[in-house]
Amino acid sequence: MKTEQKENSRLRWINLNSAIASVDEGTDIIEGLSKNPKTLPCRYFYDDSGSDLFEQICDLPEYYPTRTEQAILETYAAEIAQMTGSCHLIELGSGSSRKTRLLLEAYSKIVQELEYYPIDVSSGILKTTALDLLRQYPKLKLCGLAGTYEQALAQLPPAELENRMLIFLGSTLGNLNDEQCDKFLTQVQQALKPGEFFLLGVDLQKPIEIIEAAYNDSQGVTAAFNLNILNHLNQRFQGNFSLNNFTHWAFYNRVDNQIEMHLRSLTDQTVILEALEFEVSLQAGETIRTEISRKFHIPTLISVLDNHAFQALQVWTDPQAWFGLLLCQRQCTTNECP
Repeated sequence: MKTEQKENSRLRWINLNSAIASVDEGTDIIEGLSKNPKTLPCRYFYDDSGSDLFEQICDLPEYYPTRTEQAILETYAAEIAQMTGSCHLIELGSGSSRKTRLLLEAYSKIVQELEYYPIDVSSGILKTTALDLLRQYPKLKLCGLAGTYEQALAQLPPAELENRMLIFLGSTLGNLNDEQCDKFLTQVQQALKPGEFFLLGVDLQKPIEIIEAAYNDSQGVTAAFNLNILNHLNQRFQGNFSLNNFTHWAFYNRVDNQIEMHLRSLTDQTVILEALEFEVSLQAGETIRTEISRKFHIPTLISVLDNHAFQALQVWTDPQAWFGLLLCQRQCTTNECP
């Protein structure tokens, strides 16, 4: 199935979303809302409005992950560039690329050619960011891919540079449960060749009150972000969710070491998604889990990465050890080694 492509001398645009078979659209929603307890895939947060709200969350005083990870990159981006040398940068979930600009700045000082492939489900923020980056970096070649991680990893176009680094920041890995994480890391392993790099940012375990405050901000932006997933479903699948019938609820699950975001139903209600020919009933007090965000332990994570043929070359943290940044290198598997 062909993807939609547009390009000029410095910018290419590939819309992977056009490659999704319409028959599969929304099947993950039906599956999640048919469970007990109910869930929704967190990828539906990120329509254009959701992406804008998340950028606002990143600037909130309670939301430590973005500024903490950014501070680590400000300190170590030059070291990362020196360790990898010239390489093609590919970023999953790029958003506004605010942190990746630190890497682009570092690489622009040591390489003649600068290539960057930002990947995001929101085509709006992807296009806006791409044009801004091209103005900021005159020697940058950019290929924007609008689509999911799975699509992008399966359909990465060939790079012009020999080496590549896949970037996955923001502790987005924490949104995946153990099974999903294993599947994702297998896809990353298959997408990269031995010797190529994987830069991974993860949120670490810390006092629970700090974590819970980050997902229950005083301005209510996170609540608006959580509720916006229902707006997205209404628009995309002709739904009749009433946002007034739900409230935001986020708490730390001590057993699984993860924050959980839910939408709690305030009343008995039935919701219809006409485009999916699907109806779901909720009781007052019942919740829909919209996101998990696991908090990691570095030695355990290194062991998981090793099981997927990734060696952690270097681990950087902030002074409080709230957040970790791991530079990993893809190793040969038994079948690949000469």
